[in-house]
Amino acid sequence: MATKTIDLVARLFCQATKKTVDKSTGKNLKYAGTLQDIPKVSLKPDIGCFVQFNGDYSGLVIMNFSGEAAMELYRSYMLTMGMPEDELATDYTSVEVVDTIGEMTNQIMGRALRMVESNYELTSFMGQPKAIALNSAIVLTPESDYQANRRIAFSLETRRFYMELSLERTEFITMK
Repeated sequence: MATKTIDLVARLFCQATKKTVDKSTGKNLKYAGTLQDIPKVSLKPDIGCFVQFNGDYSGLVIMNFSGEAAMELYRSYMLTMGMPEDELATDYTSVEVVDTIGEMTNQIMGRALRMVESNYELTSFMGQPKAIALNSAIVLTPESDYQANRRIAFSLETRRFYMELSLERTEFITMK
């Protein structure tokens, strides 16, 4: 059975997420060896971040974090950058935590899009990721032909977070 393009893209996005988080937090991020085929993508509590990308291929990425997972990433990220522990935010709803999740998503997506370009010679550009603290789930339905959706589970020490990827109906066929 042929591998679907969304699965190829999802694998690259997993690798980009791992490389970015490992480097920026000094931790060892792991991801599940299984992609989940899901009917739709949605922002889920406690913190959700989304970014749309367009170009030779187009789609939407959503990152969903529990408050604990967001705090673990935030703390590791800021401490690795040299921020004193006594100056760190203590609540996942704080602007600093939400902004850090948005910045990490920006770095992940930049690396992921470069990896797709390097592997397939196709370019896509993204907008600025938007991160928000949530009390309930929000389903995002872009006005596009996004027909394929995947969820990927990540774990950093004891906390899990998720990436949801929605991609237009497209197929990458290499000519080499």
